Amino acid sequence: MVMYLFLAGAILSEVIATSLLKSTEGFSRLLPTLVCLAGYGLSFVLLAQGIARGLQVGVAYAIWAGVGTALIAAIGVLFLDEPVNAAKVAGVVLVVAGVVTLNLSGGH
Repeated sequence: MVMYLFLAGAILSEVIATSLLKSTEGFSRLLPTLVCLAGYGLSFVLLAQGIARGLQVGVAYAIWAGVGTALIAAIGVLFLDEPVNAAKVAGVVLVVAGVVTLNLSGGH
């Protein structure tokens, strides 16, 4: 079960880092850039720890990428003034459906 805590931490770190990308202004602002890069580094370390503790690589990566994508799309709409439309919603639904399908196919 601890493997899922590592995965959750990896997702959270990646989402925070990605959310900061705009504020780095092309990596020209030091503090947001350092936090962003640290977040990505931490995310990969935590993802690797989850895999080392029993998560299947394909399933772990699909969950990490899928949940991260869905959360970033929501953050973009809610906080970064990005538009929401039917295509964006459908894309997120398809990503989540793919992650669920992978998990139902025999993942931990």
